[in-house]
Amino acid sequence: MEFRYIGRSGLRVSVICLGTMTFGSTTPKEEAFKILDAAYDAGVNFIDTAELYPVPPDEKWAGRTEEIVGEWLKSKPRDSIILATKVAGAASGWFVPPIRHGLTAMDRFHIKRAVEGSLKRLGTDYIDLYQMHWPDTVVPIEETMGAFDELVREGKVRYVGTSNDTAYGLTKANMVARYEKLARFESIQNNFSILNPRFFDELETLCRREQVSLLPYSPIAGGILSGKYNQPFVPEDARFSLYLKHPSKRVREHAKRFYNDKTLAMTEEVLQIAKEAGIHPVTLAVAWSKQFDFVASTIIGARKLEQLEASLAAADVKLDREIMKKIAALQQKYCYPMG
Repeated sequence: MEFRYIGRSGLRVSVICLGTMTFGSTTPKEEAFKILDAAYDAGVNFIDTAELYPVPPDEKWAGRTEEIVGEWLKSKPRDSIILATKVAGAASGWFVPPIRHGLTAMDRFHIKRAVEGSLKRLGTDYIDLYQMHWPDTVVPIEETMGAFDELVREGKVRYVGTSNDTAYGLTKANMVARYEKLARFESIQNNFSILNPRFFDELETLCRREQVSLLPYSPIAGGILSGKYNQPFVPEDARFSLYLKHPSKRVREHAKRFYNDKTLAMTEEVLQIAKEAGIHPVTLAVAWSKQFDFVASTIIGARKLEQLEASLAAADVKLDREIMKKIAALQQKYCYPMG
């Protein structure tokens, strides 16, 4: 397993990170433990979760994922794991999280309440990487960064990062941190895949120049790049099969962003590239996302143990220039199929 540092931090992580967002909803605890054990045995030392998980977000199970990870963590030496979690973003934007009665904000009060809850559920006295799940457009970033800095000084958090953020948001936050002498964001966790290369537009340059690491999530585009949605009969228990029937309009619209005519058409051609190269399409997709020097670790996920092997295999795969050129050509042909 290859290891890389996150940003300018002392966090040395495996190039594959295990995401846990289904643990407690579509993945029961027993299966989650099997997935965690398999990833750990394969050399994965980096685990990512969030106070909001599992998905789809629901008040009845929010926080359950952290509880599962925390229970599993008791069986391993704590210092052998780089543990990341997230504080839910503001309720003033695109989504109202079903925690703290839907009144979340990136202010000092909510950040402090959130970290105490996560520490308790995870059964640990520190978090290696604490991330803002998405930005707050109302609370001044000075207050947000100040609160994060206090957690670092208190020893509850080692480093901080952001997620679902923009080039402006990351730049503004880290400029505030620089001039106020606060802990800065060492990482940004954004959606990044063959089907969604928007990170290249602005954030690639910013991360390279400022030594901030991308932690890509959804490298197989929520399962689309596995090819299972291109089959004549799509599994009824597949993620987007379930999401398209969900009572929440937001969840249904989220599914359509990933699962549409353009993404399926582009995936069909990606599947052909994988076939010609003799690589499993999931392995190809994950390997592509970790290929870039601004990436520290790619976040994979699995609802079932059997889904894990192909993603883990990407740790030892480096795509050659010809394959990368073919994928780049497809990204020109199907410009932003996820919108």
